[in-house]
Amino acid sequence: MDLSFILYLIAALCIALGIAGIVLPALPGIPLVFLGLLLAAWADGFVHVGWPVLTVLAVLTVLSFVVDILATVVGAQRVGASRKALWGTFIGSIAGLFFMPVGLFLGPLLGALAGEYWHSRELGRSTRVGLATWLGILLGMALKVALLVAMLGLFAFAWLL
Repeated sequence: MDLSFILYLIAALCIALGIAGIVLPALPGIPLVFLGLLLAAWADGFVHVGWPVLTVLAVLTVLSFVVDILATVVGAQRVGASRKALWGTFIGSIAGLFFMPVGLFLGPLLGALAGEYWHSRELGRSTRVGLATWLGILLGMALKVALLVAMLGLFAFAWLL
């Protein structure tokens, strides 16, 4: 079996897992996609996709980390979320993995709501914080999808030129 075939196979697996990682918080989505694209370029001997394109893809990968963190935090901070709400979001995201697929969306919302309620004992405020945090996560997910499309498009464009 040819080594390049194995590298392409691993690259495809990384990209598929990365795409799933956009929704699943346990998987590092964009970094896995980058790894897959890097492996595909390597399997080709960097003939079609060279270091300039890979550097742009690496920058987009780093940008995905910034988007991931800021979207949730900004969503929560816009309504004055407490640290307990942010921790609740994190714990709810992890717990939501056990109740897929609904848990992926309800876990962060309920976690932020519970964390803020623990902090403030005000249900209305806790609900606003939970919804704002959840909307921040959804915005972050949408931005990561846009980054994913940009990365795949840039790679395909470079490959075809």
